[in-house]
Amino acid sequence: MKLGDFWRPSLARRLVLLAAAWSVVVLAVSGAVQVALFNQASVMQFDGDLHEDAESLFAGSSVDEQGQVAAPPLTDPAATRAYSGTYWEIAEPQGARLHALQRSRSLWDSVLSGPPDGLARLTAAPGAMVFYNTVGPAHEPLRAAAMLTRLPGRAAPVIFMTAEDLTPVQTSAQRFAVETVISLIVLAAGLILLVFIQVRIGLGPVFALEREVAAVRTGKAERVAGEYPSELEPLAAELNALVAHDQEVVERQRTHVGNLAHALKTPLSVMLAESERHPGELARVVALQAEAMREHVDHHLRRARAAARSQAPRERTAVAPVLEELAHALERIFHDKAVTIDWRCPDDLYFQGERQDLLEMLGNVLENACKFAARRVRAEAQAGAPGRLTVVIEDDGPGLPVEQRAEVFKRGERLDETEPGAGLGLSIVDELARAYGGEARLGDAAPGGLRVTLDLPRGES
Repeated sequence: MKLGDFWRPSLARRLVLLAAAWSVVVLAVSGAVQVALFNQASVMQFDGDLHEDAESLFAGSSVDEQGQVAAPPLTDPAATRAYSGTYWEIAEPQGARLHALQRSRSLWDSVLSGPPDGLARLTAAPGAMVFYNTVGPAHEPLRAAAMLTRLPGRAAPVIFMTAEDLTPVQTSAQRFAVETVISLIVLAAGLILLVFIQVRIGLGPVFALEREVAAVRTGKAERVAGEYPSELEPLAAELNALVAHDQEVVERQRTHVGNLAHALKTPLSVMLAESERHPGELARVVALQAEAMREHVDHHLRRARAAARSQAPRERTAVAPVLEELAHALERIFHDKAVTIDWRCPDDLYFQGERQDLLEMLGNVLENACKFAARRVRAEAQAGAPGRLTVVIEDDGPGLPVEQRAEVFKRGERLDETEPGAGLGLSIVDELARAYGGEARLGDAAPGGLRVTLDLPRGES
């Protein structure tokens, strides 16, 4: 496929791209939701542990005889190591600030920060746990829990705070996010591949119908004969109806052309016969004009038949059998000159048109070549440009000057006045070739004679 063809409208591409876009959007949203839910669950579990630690700290704390707050004797061993990431602190409010009463050894000479909105949230709901993010003494991210309450034996409120390094949770969340993205990318690729396969299988009948229509167009089949799903069955039926209608129109054209030829040729034949029976100046004039009219009728009828055939290009003709038949016939006709026709043609080369038209074109060119050849005529047919074939016919005769080549395609012009004929051969070839969208060209042959090149439509093999 060419690069520019990728942007051409395609039903399969639209379905694949639409499904791919929808899948990517759904998977991206799903992945984002999963990562957010995982983060939320991790933080909630983390907050639950902090809440339990804060409750344990509160339950184990007491007030001594001097009114000082005493922390529980046993706490998390990690809280005894400096900057371990596990911290606790018991403080009391002093205005808008906190004054530390007891703290874990892990804080060393630092203190925990209170909630970002100060003491408002704590004093608004005594006994309720407040969770917030802060920064630890080693500049690590912390998740903290704080609760304002009162201890028996102490009138002033006390704030219990616990905090823990949030890095493991963030690392786990990042790892989960990366793994989720990779998994979703693999899943998206698999889904797109499956969608592509589904579209190809689902549109298989459409591609099959396309191949059948191409077979009808190239002459390999007369009608669309496959069985198709209910959605395509009406289209196949309409295509068959169109083909039948096209064939009927062509047949009507041929019948009309035949009827016209019969209607015109009979009066012309009568006129010519009568002019021969009654010779004289008037009869001579009538005979000349009638003959001219007959030539014009033949010319236009031939063009009409060729145009009708070119409009229904479902018939194809193998080129090799036609060349073989003509070569054998012309070698017998020109036996006295001992003309040899050397022809070459692939067996799988086809002309997109009727056999009679190909016989007429190649027969006229080969006959002219045999007339003027010294001994040898060479004919070679081969595939040309896509959808085209070329037939090159050369002879070893005297050739034809360049200034005279344009004249031989005119009706009535002859290559040599000493040879019999009406001068219609090459004009017929040119007319038929043009009717099929081709052309006939003249050039110099390698042996020194004339080269005639026919460019014609090629049928699929």
